[in-house]
Amino acid sequence: MATMTAARPPSTASSGRGTAAKRAYSARRVRLADLDLIADRAPKAGDLVLARVDRLGQHDGLQLPSGRRADLFPGDEIVVAYGHRYAPDQFEAEVPEDLSPCHLVAAGGIAARELCRHARMRSPTEITPLGLLDNGHGRPANLADWALGQAAPSTRRPHTIAVVGTCMNAGKTTTVANLIHGLVASGKKVGAAKITGTAAGGDTWLMADAGASHVLDFTDAGFATTYRTTLVEVQGILAMLTGHLAASGVDTIVLEIADGLFQRETKALLGSPEFAGGVDAVLFAAGDALAATAGVDWLARRGVPVHGVSGVLTSSPLAIREAELSTGLPVLTIDLLRDPDCAAHLHERLEVAR
Repeated sequence: MATMTAARPPSTASSGRGTAAKRAYSARRVRLADLDLIADRAPKAGDLVLARVDRLGQHDGLQLPSGRRADLFPGDEIVVAYGHRYAPDQFEAEVPEDLSPCHLVAAGGIAARELCRHARMRSPTEITPLGLLDNGHGRPANLADWALGQAAPSTRRPHTIAVVGTCMNAGKTTTVANLIHGLVASGKKVGAAKITGTAAGGDTWLMADAGASHVLDFTDAGFATTYRTTLVEVQGILAMLTGHLAASGVDTIVLEIADGLFQRETKALLGSPEFAGGVDAVLFAAGDALAATAGVDWLARRGVPVHGVSGVLTSSPLAIREAELSTGLPVLTIDLLRDPDCAAHLHERLEVAR
């Protein structure tokens, strides 16, 4: 864990400071004009904080709402959100109990205190909170203050496909993006959402680039991350985001569920009646045939309808062959996911299944 060297934050408010700072993707929905600072309040997940960069580490850049990556320099002031982080290939981190120095644990703009990290990760970037942002009523501003409201009821639920996987970097986002591209090429109007994870623009921007007409993620529901949220909260995110996508008039919704099957929030959501009632099919991303077989079996025991396998394993013809033999399911390569005929066939199967 990194050694913290910076001093404690000041105890005075400073009007409008946040407007000149570099604002992270996590805070993209927030209106910063004329917000004051509140010092010496215990932060909670989703609270917006103005912080100073002290020492650069693993994350030496910040994703801006525009999609640009801004390089960071010691002394920069940034607006980020507090959040717990769960990332087996990067960091586990938690919201600290006070405004003492902590870490930037995600490029999308998450402030937390590191608990552990992958061996390939450098020490996290060190930051000092200068104060929580005031919501204008003497209370800390939280992402929940800018969350989407409940969508107007839709008369018909679009076909909904979820992509889940064995772990971080199993190929879920690549699967989602190429599936979206194939569905759009087949003539479908597609909406997409990332339901769980850590605030980051890369996944949602890729979904939009692939052709999705409407793209949302859990930050639109008022959450900086979904680690340590309750099942009720995650179910609420699922209902809110799919409700807004349905109201937008899309034909098909493609969802990404972050991390692996054993991650607490993912495991709870996949086993819930709300997931079963709101998702028509699942594609499973894995790195090899054994992982694919174990994952498909795990999902089948919970009544989750897996329609195909994809992910990193599709780089290997031998792994594809093994996975098809062991799971009895089609393995969808990038080329197949992009193919409009394949996408149309998948959509037809969902229609029949209903």
